[in-house]
Amino acid sequence: MEARPSADSATEAQGFTPQYRTYVLVILTMVYTVNYVDRQILSILLQPIKDELLLTDTQLGFISGIAFAIFYATLGIPIAMLADRWNRRNVITIALTLFSGFTAACAGVTSFFQLAAMRVGVAVGEAGSSPPSHSMISDMYPPEKRGAALGVFSLGVNFGILIGFLIGGWVSQWFGWRAAFLVVGIPGLLMAFLVRFTVREPIRGHSEAMVDSGNAPGVFEVFRFLWGQRSFRHIAFGSALAAFVGYGAVVWLPAFLARSFELNQGVIGTSLALIIGISGGLGTYMGGWLGDRFGKKDIRWNLWIIAIIWFSVAPFNVALYLSGDPVWALGLFIVPAFAGAAYLAPILSMTQSLVTLRMRSVASAILLFILNIIGLGLGPQTVGFLSDALHPEFGEESLRYALLITSFVGLWGALHFVLGARTLKEDIERARVYGQV
Repeated sequence: MEARPSADSATEAQGFTPQYRTYVLVILTMVYTVNYVDRQILSILLQPIKDELLLTDTQLGFISGIAFAIFYATLGIPIAMLADRWNRRNVITIALTLFSGFTAACAGVTSFFQLAAMRVGVAVGEAGSSPPSHSMISDMYPPEKRGAALGVFSLGVNFGILIGFLIGGWVSQWFGWRAAFLVVGIPGLLMAFLVRFTVREPIRGHSEAMVDSGNAPGVFEVFRFLWGQRSFRHIAFGSALAAFVGYGAVVWLPAFLARSFELNQGVIGTSLALIIGISGGLGTYMGGWLGDRFGKKDIRWNLWIIAIIWFSVAPFNVALYLSGDPVWALGLFIVPAFAGAAYLAPILSMTQSLVTLRMRSVASAILLFILNIIGLGLGPQTVGFLSDALHPEFGEESLRYALLITSFVGLWGALHFVLGARTLKEDIERARVYGQV
């Protein structure tokens, strides 16, 4: 791997002008938005689905958590290997078509098993979306701009939840939950054409003025190297524990607000859409921006910032879940919504810096595997299990205390970010040297 004079001139030489680079980033962010709309639409629909299909909270937690996460996280690794060897744009196009189609198909389910099967289909499609996007963005933006770019991309989480809650809440109230699945599923099928025919594949390594050898290591080599990076181990578990709290809250807050405060679907969807869309979106962008800004002086600030935010949010979670007033509960949620998104851009950026060029898609997939198995898989499932276990004593308020208990896991996650910062510098240098061998 040899150095070239200028990263920016290299990206322009391949036809990626600043304007076109921004366009591709916007398109990939839109894909990620559709990804999260399709993933999170189930959250706002849990209560009406439970009422019609007569499901338990444990079953709902299984469908929204572990059943989705196992396929999403596991298949992400082989698909990422394909993306490190093949055209990443095409991988994203196929993935978008799959998860959008299965989301629309959820409208026709009549049983727990049918709904579980359709959500597994959504998970299979979504497994191929994020890692190739991370890799493409890393090849378009140099390291000093990468955190902010990935911060913009990560806004798809907040935009997706905003749109999903807003549309899901009102469409389900007016036309039923089945119509909501159709409304959010069909646009993704149309967007697949936009990706395929307007986005070009960037040349690998040009953002860092590096020559790509063309040799992609196997998944076990990537895993061994990445797992040998001590900072990555803490980044992975810290983000997984943060996701455990975040996914548990996002999936179950609509049901909590409906049961404890008797709010209707439209009000719940609108309220959560605005809070997660605005406060969460601000957290997503600010996490990447702060990491880039302070990371210029000391790269470890990328992780220190996340730790500070997550240590600070604990009192707000306690006040939120013990509140007896819906206005106060929603107001307090503004801070956890910010924190729940602020870790995304820094961890993605640092993971890309901890590996070599042809490891990037697989490295993202490994990170997302750990994050989603623990966070997406166990978070909602644990909340649902605790809610059922506490129901004999607390009745309809059992969900409140299940969410309160799981919120303390965030403090454990914050500790991992502190520990990960200790070896971050030397691990990044190790990846640079390894890539030159």
